[in-house]
Amino acid sequence: MKRIALTICSATLLLLSCNNSADDKTKTETASSDTTSKMADVKTETAAPLMDSAAMMKAWMDYATPGAMHTWMAKTNGTWESEVSQWMDSKAPPTKVKATNVQTSSMGGRYVIGKFTSNMMGQPFEGMSTMGYDNAKKMFVSTWVDNMSTGITHMTGTYDEATKMMNFKGHQTDPTTGKDSEIREEMKIIDDNTYTMTMYGPGMDGKEMKFMEGTFKKKK
Repeated sequence: MKRIALTICSATLLLLSCNNSADDKTKTETASSDTTSKMADVKTETAAPLMDSAAMMKAWMDYATPGAMHTWMAKTNGTWESEVSQWMDSKAPPTKVKATNVQTSSMGGRYVIGKFTSNMMGQPFEGMSTMGYDNAKKMFVSTWVDNMSTGITHMTGTYDEATKMMNFKGHQTDPTTGKDSEIREEMKIIDDNTYTMTMYGPGMDGKEMKFMEGTFKKKK
């Protein structure tokens, strides 16, 4: 009787083992099929249409060739001077300091490099900007570095000819958190020899506030 019971148990275990092997095989085949299907879907979604060499060359030439917006940028070249107002607290009166911004074209007119000098919190302050117009993205691009930080500010913007207003938006590093914080700039063209610049960023309460403003005059 014990031998029969053992035989039945052995047969049952063997049957269960076979069933489990079959189930595992089915699961493996199903998973493999699903993976293959997903890979095919990814390939279908990410596959970009092939571009012939002539079209590719034209795209690169269009991207690399300075245009009307680069000609406009060149108008901002020169030495500009201003008395700049600075705010550390939106509820307190601003401090006022002299500032100079020297702008020159670079890379065959593709970029304008600005060198800014002033004072901030009683210390000498200097910064450097790069402004360009990305032909492919159809927008202005800008970077900023200075001697009071170790990060790079990145902004993108558009110019409205009707209002003569350049609007830049981007991000800079918040040293208290190590994360990005929003920043924006408004540049208003008054005439060929005058423009205003206003900078906005987060205040002590985290809300946007104006922290710098100035009217720049071209030095003759």
